[in-house]
Amino acid sequence: MITWDDFEKIDIRTGTILEVTDFPKARKPAYQLTIDFGPLGIKHSSAQITHHYTKEALSGRQVVAVVNFPPRQIANFFSECLVLGVYDENNQVILLQPDKTTLNGQRIG
Repeated sequence: MITWDDFEKIDIRTGTILEVTDFPKARKPAYQLTIDFGPLGIKHSSAQITHHYTKEALSGRQVVAVVNFPPRQIANFFSECLVLGVYDENNQVILLQPDKTTLNGQRIG
């Protein structure tokens, strides 16, 4: 069990995907995402979401992400946030997203 204080340390926000590119240097199939988090700025993320999503389907889509992890280097790329999703029965990620469009950078709670 965690405490409420523990939960409050996790900064989860909404953002809109601006750009999606292939990430051939990743060990598992992945995309490089550029995401607009409004007042928090633009962040980049590596996401293993190629099974359920094409690059075209992701562009302009709102996502939910943890934005206060330290950057993590994956091959030659620095991932600055963790896009959240649910694993399906085949361990493939299905993205979480708001039910209604929100402003970029809105906090999840």
